[in-house]
Amino acid sequence: MAYDEGLAERIRQYLGADPGVTEKRMFGGIAFLCQGNMAVGVTGGDLMVRVGPDATDAALARPGTRLFDMTGRPMRGWVVVAGSAVTEDESLGAWIDEGRAFAASLPPK
Repeated sequence: MAYDEGLAERIRQYLGADPGVTEKRMFGGIAFLCQGNMAVGVTGGDLMVRVGPDATDAALARPGTRLFDMTGRPMRGWVVVAGSAVTEDESLGAWIDEGRAFAASLPPK
């Protein structure tokens, strides 16, 4: 599955040269990890965000979101945000910040 390289590049630009962030191909797309923990990623034309189990319901109440589900078994704590919901840099940045904050709260891998 191809992923939206333009969206991935916008994420790279937003994250800048943060030495704690790495990229890894996964889920048929690309993931951005904070100290080894996935924060956000791109699958197809959509943004994956790791928000954590406690923030899942609030995240799903926002426009353009759904549970992350690649195998028929939804993953609580992860959401997919439609690419059309992150066309503005401000909305993309808010999701990236949320994913990075959760990933940073976990022990480094």
